[in-house]
Amino acid sequence: MRYKYGMLFDAPRPIVARVCIDSPLPHLDRLFDYRIPAELTPAPVPGCRVRVPFSGRRMSGFVVEIGPASDEYAGPLRSLAAVVSAEPVLSENVARLARAVADRYAGNLSDVLRLAVPPRQARVEKDPPPEPAGPIVDPPPAEWRRYRHGESFLEALRDRRMPRVVWDSLPGEDWPTRLAEAAAATAASGKGALLIVPDQRDLDRLDAQLSYVLGPDRHVSLSAALGPAKRYRAFLRVRRGLVPVVAGTRAAMFAPVENLGLVGIWDDGDESHSDPHAPYPHAREVLLTRAELESTAVIVAGHSRTPQAQLLVESGWARPLTADRDVVRSWAPRVVPVGDDSDLAADPDSTTARLPSVAWRTARAALRADAPVLVQSPRRGYLPALSCQDCRRRAGCSRCGGPLARSSRSAAPVCQWCGQPEEDFRCPECGGRRLRAVVVGAARTAEELGRAFAPTVVRTSGGSEILDEIPAGPSIVVATPGAEPRVPGGYGAVLLLDAWALLSRADLRAEEETFRRWSAAVALARPARDGGTVVVVADGGLATVQALVRWDPAWFAARELDQRSQLRFPPAVRMAAVSGSPAAVAEFVDECALPSSVEPLGPVPIDEHSERLLLRVSRRDGAALSAGLHAAVSARAIRKDAAPVRVRVDPRELL
Repeated sequence: MRYKYGMLFDAPRPIVARVCIDSPLPHLDRLFDYRIPAELTPAPVPGCRVRVPFSGRRMSGFVVEIGPASDEYAGPLRSLAAVVSAEPVLSENVARLARAVADRYAGNLSDVLRLAVPPRQARVEKDPPPEPAGPIVDPPPAEWRRYRHGESFLEALRDRRMPRVVWDSLPGEDWPTRLAEAAAATAASGKGALLIVPDQRDLDRLDAQLSYVLGPDRHVSLSAALGPAKRYRAFLRVRRGLVPVVAGTRAAMFAPVENLGLVGIWDDGDESHSDPHAPYPHAREVLLTRAELESTAVIVAGHSRTPQAQLLVESGWARPLTADRDVVRSWAPRVVPVGDDSDLAADPDSTTARLPSVAWRTARAALRADAPVLVQSPRRGYLPALSCQDCRRRAGCSRCGGPLARSSRSAAPVCQWCGQPEEDFRCPECGGRRLRAVVVGAARTAEELGRAFAPTVVRTSGGSEILDEIPAGPSIVVATPGAEPRVPGGYGAVLLLDAWALLSRADLRAEEETFRRWSAAVALARPARDGGTVVVVADGGLATVQALVRWDPAWFAARELDQRSQLRFPPAVRMAAVSGSPAAVAEFVDECALPSSVEPLGPVPIDEHSERLLLRVSRRDGAALSAGLHAAVSARAIRKDAAPVRVRVDPRELL
C-alpha cells in the first residue's frame, strides 16, 4: 500500500526473481524474493543458477520463477549477486514435480533439486549443441500380441492417449525390446518417453535396444556411471529438447523430457530404485507423481508384481497387462519344488545334502543335453558365517567380537568387522578349536559343484565380478540374486538353493523379495517345451513356491496386499519413521501437529543410545502427516538446544 496526495492506493509489486536457496536447513524451505539489477549480465531466466546474498554470505540457488514480489516479505529487497549460468537447467515441470516430491517425503525442495539437476560443467555448456534428432515417423512392428490388450496399449500410445498399465512380463521375454517399442510408439506421436531401470546392466540392455528400435541419436541414457561431464552433456540434450526418449537408473527419474507422454519403470521392487539421499524418494513414486502432474501414460513392469503395483490395479488407477494362461504355460519352464514331506520320505538325505537328488538329476540331464545350468545361491563369499563345531556357538573375533568368515578352503578365519585373521581360534564357551560352516556362500557352492560335475566348466557371478552373458553350451553358473548372466536360448536347468536364507529374514518384504529374486532367475530358463526345468529347494505348499509353479505374479501380489491391508502396513497405509534419542523422539512427537488418525508403533531400540518410533496413518492423511513432520523439523532446526531427530517417510524396510 502507498499514500499519494493523502489517499491510499495499491502500488504495483516489483518484478523479482523467486529463488530456491541451496540449503539443507528445513526452515529455509521456501522461495525468497530478490531484486533483479538492471546491470546484471547475463539476465536471469526461470530455471537458471544464481548466487544470492543470504545471512552475510553468498549462497547458490535456482531461479524458480520471475514475477511480482510475494506478500510474505514487506521489507527492502536484496539484489541477485550473480547469474552463474543463463542455461535454464530447471524446467517448470521439474520444479513443480520437485516441490510435490519434497512435500510427499517431508523434505526440502533444495534436497530434491540436488537430485534432479546434475552439477554444472561450464565447459560442456559452451560446446556447440548437436543437431536435434529427426522424427520417428514409422516405428518398427512390435511384438506385444502375446499379451491381452498389448497391441491396444501401443495403439493408445500412438494416439497420444494416457494408458496406465501394470505389465507382468512372460518368462524369457525380451523386455528391453518391448519397452523400446513402447517408447517408439510414444515418440512417433510427437511426445517424449522416460524409462527407469534398476542398475547399469539393465540400462546397457535397454540402451542397445532403444538404439536398434529408434535409430541413432534419438535417445540418451542417464546414470551416475557416466561421469560428471558425459552425464551433464546428456542432460543438456534432454533439457534443450534435442532427444525425445530418456533411459536411465534412478538418477534419471527427474529428467526434463520435453512434452512427456510416457513414464515407465522396470522391476519396481528392486531396492536400487530407492534413493539413499534425503528425502529418500522412490523412483516409482516419483514417476507416478509425474504422471499425475503431466498427464502421461504409465507402464509399471517386471517379472514379478509388487503390492504397490497391485494397489494401482485394484484401485482402478492402472489396468493389468498380462498374457492368457495358455500363453503362460507355453513360455514358462517346469518348476519342481523339493522340500515337502513326500520329498523327504523319498530322499531322506536331502535335508543334509547341499544338492537334493532331484536337483542333481535335473542338472545332469541339462548338461547331457548341452545346455547350461544356473544355480542361484543367496549368499556371497565362501563361508560367510562360522560357528564352533562342538557347541554350535557363533564364532567371534577374540579382539572385537565380530563374526568370523573364510574366503577359501585354506584361508584362515577373518573377522568381518576389524579384518584381523583369527589364526588360533578357541571357543570361549566350550574351549573347542574346530569350526563349522553355518552358511555356505556362492564360492563354496561353485567349488563343490566343480568337483561333483567335473570336468564341466563352473563360473561364478556376484559381488564385484558380475557376468553379463555367457556362451551357449554345457556349463554351470553359480550366481547370487541379481547377478545371473543371460545365455542365448536360455538355461536348461535353474536350481534355487537355500530358500530358508531368503524366506526366514526378519523383514516385512521377505516373501515378496524372495519371489522377485526367484522369478528373475526362472525367467532365464528355457520353456518347458524345450526341456527347461527349475528346481526350488523349498516346501511346495509355500505361497511363494505356488506362485512360481503357476507363474502367477498377480495372485501373489494380491495375496501380499491383502495381508498388509489386514495388518495395516504399507502400501495400504502411509508410515513414517522418527529416530533419535528417546528424549528427542518423545519431545518431537509432542511438538508435531499430526492427523487425528495417527497411530504410534513403538518406540523400539535401535542401539543403546537411540530408538525408532513408527507413525501410521490412513492413505488419505498421508499428506497431512508429511506436512506435520516437516513443520516440526523446521521448528526444531531454529532452536539450538533441540536434540537431532531423523524423519523418513515410507521407510525402505516397510515398502
